[in-house]
Amino acid sequence: MATFSHIVVFAIFAMVLLSSTTMATEYVVGDENGWTVNYDYTTWTKNKVFYVGDKLVFKYPAKIHNVYKVNATSFASCTVPSPSTGLTSGNDVVTLVAPGKKWYICGVEDHCANQKQKLVIDVQQGWMAPAPTPSSATVFGYQGFMVISSVLAMILMF
Repeated sequence: MATFSHIVVFAIFAMVLLSSTTMATEYVVGDENGWTVNYDYTTWTKNKVFYVGDKLVFKYPAKIHNVYKVNATSFASCTVPSPSTGLTSGNDVVTLVAPGKKWYICGVEDHCANQKQKLVIDVQQGWMAPAPTPSSATVFGYQGFMVISSVLAMILMF
């Protein structure tokens, strides 16, 4: 018969395995203010650490703002790249896929240059890079593996 300590060990083992697939954090840029003009995004980022795999959600009224990922030079000068590269849905999700500095600006009128609608973050590698989006076969395989592993672990504890 399994002892309480065996059950606790199994529960911790299962939580560690399952939590490794959900480590990414989703940040709504500007929190309840969203992606807007005259907001201090430098202060917003101050106590946050961004990791590869995290997501930035830019929420704003569509056709009022947009989002462009730019380089440091374009960020400093508020130079808007080709319109085809902009995000315009009003609920844009950007997954952070590589470590390093990332720069984002609004390309509408003077929103970047005169109204501070710009964001720079530094993305950290973290302890593990995100896996590519799995296919349904991979998900089934992972789920099957987890079920089999859990059953084997319980059998071994008895």
